[in-house]
Amino acid sequence: MESWVDGQPADALSLKDRGLAYGDGLFETIAVRKGKPVLLERHLQRLELGCQRLALNLDKGVLSAELGAYVQHLGEGVLKLIVTRGDSLRGYAAVPSAPVRRILQGNPPAAYPAAHAEQGVSLFPCATRLSEQPLLAGLKHLNRLEQVMARAEWRDPEHAEGLMLDTSGRVVEGVFSNLFIVRDDVLITADLSRCGVAGVMRAELLFQAESQGIATQVTDISLEQLRQADEVFVCNSVYGVWPVRACGSMRWSAGPLTRKLQTLARALLDV
Repeated sequence: MESWVDGQPADALSLKDRGLAYGDGLFETIAVRKGKPVLLERHLQRLELGCQRLALNLDKGVLSAELGAYVQHLGEGVLKLIVTRGDSLRGYAAVPSAPVRRILQGNPPAAYPAAHAEQGVSLFPCATRLSEQPLLAGLKHLNRLEQVMARAEWRDPEHAEGLMLDTSGRVVEGVFSNLFIVRDDVLITADLSRCGVAGVMRAELLFQAESQGIATQVTDISLEQLRQADEVFVCNSVYGVWPVRACGSMRWSAGPLTRKLQTLARALLDV
């Protein structure tokens, strides 16, 4: 599948691009089903917030037109949208007038074992910790070295995901997903004001749960609270919801709330 750079087919990128040099940019990973991008509005809302935080001058109209054309071209698969601050000379200082670069990459549909959704997954307890930086918290910025290091910690097929804590020992998220726990019928997910990625499926599940009268809580989660949870699951906007059955010595079963939200996520992804 060909890639587009600034609306044109391309297979190369400038060596001066600040995304390459400094991770100066943002990205979105969007499931495309039957020619339609899933949860597109939530992806664009997060991207817009990131652009505001990083002072990236993104032309939303131009991006929208390119996305529409590229999605029709892709049809089915996973779209990676990257925006960078574009080119600059040596040094951290950015050129204020430099145009934002838009990169669209298409990939085949993600293929995961059906057992991940049906039977649940085991999480690897990662030693790599997430650093706390409120200015970048929640954003899907291009610097993913913590996730790269965490993912390198396991190679066995037994673990489908990894559990990441922050430098203070709080439970935050998976390596490529957000994490929820259920305790006494309350749906709980981590506060991401210090670090972590505010996933679009996480946002949608919180919205849907609240719409259906399910109690929700966004707060700090300790390892002990994780251990005592009635249900645990991870989610993202590509695979939906996976129940978590184990992490280290901890064990859980897929419960009714996990299954309910899994069904909801599956409906969103089966456009």
